[in-house]
Amino acid sequence: MAESVYKFIELVGTSTESWEKAATAAVEMASKTLRNLRIAEVKELDMHLEDGKIALYRAKVKISFKVERID
Repeated sequence: MAESVYKFIELVGTSTESWEKAATAAVEMASKTLRNLRIAEVKELDMHLEDGKIALYRAKVKISFKVERID
């Protein structure tokens, strides 16, 4: 069996509705430009506030993908 190599990146997804949708946005955007996505881990959740109200949910997501072998 050949060895595998994985790379990690961190993205911040946003949503006006929920943290779940913010995390989903990050994964969906990554999947448009990266292949072989493996793991997504929510690292941090926060909110952007305006006038004392929640304006934006933010999810920092760590995503891994398999590095393709070029022989």
